Amino acid sequence: MATDRSAAGVRSLELALGVLEAVAVSEQELGVTQLAERLNVTKGSVHRHLQTFVEYGYVVQNPATARYRIGPKCRLLARLAPDGDLAQVADGSMRELRDSLGHTVVLSTMTPRGALVLKTLPGASPIEIGVRPGSELSFYASAQGKVLLAFSPRPVQERVLARPMPAFTAKTIVRRDALENELVAIMKRGYASAPEEVLLGINTVAAPIFDQDDACAGAVAIVGSIQHLPERPRPAAVAALRDASQQISRKLGHGRNADAGLRLSRSRTA
Repeated sequence: MATDRSAAGVRSLELALGVLEAVAVSEQELGVTQLAERLNVTKGSVHRHLQTFVEYGYVVQNPATARYRIGPKCRLLARLAPDGDLAQVADGSMRELRDSLGHTVVLSTMTPRGALVLKTLPGASPIEIGVRPGSELSFYASAQGKVLLAFSPRPVQERVLARPMPAFTAKTIVRRDALENELVAIMKRGYASAPEEVLLGINTVAAPIFDQDDACAGAVAIVGSIQHLPERPRPAAVAALRDASQQISRKLGHGRNADAGLRLSRSRTA
């Protein structure tokens, strides 16, 4: 009985977080029916969680439309978050990359389930190609996920590689040995690509972002049609992407310790 109650509690918490995330990432106010359809649950369960969030100030209901939007408590928590937010640090470099190549630029960070999209800058194409902030991309079929996984500790890789890998398209990597080989190749060349692995006609190329501890803190990616971002990306596009990722990494303090050690070594030999 205790185990059943615990499992029910976890499911309830997962639904509550799903409701809050859906409201938070939406550009428009959402109604109960919309949320229930997106989360594939009953309207009653969604409504109960919404009422709790409204009571505590995490969500606000528009009295004119009866729809919901993010509330003041969530905004307060965001303001209280520590400085050095990855999306803020990366913004300038992402804009320069977008302006130089014309492709959509996406910033992601790692979660236990995949690559969480933090920020998207639409490209110059009249047809917008990208992913919404708050989306989670798979480790094995997205360039962002693969680059994050390639530069993760081996225990993390083992947990992900042990999971099923259903195909999104005929080009999705679904075999463990093939994915492991791909991760080795990504580490050698310093970037990952996923041509038509999630959606036919779309390619993504991603490069890692490192922090002051040399850990992979995120990934910056360019997204475009296979026509303009081919399966073998142009060297100039890869160079621009890697330059942007290195700029962001330096802003996060990557290489600072090595530079300090080099200066100290030189002073001792002087």
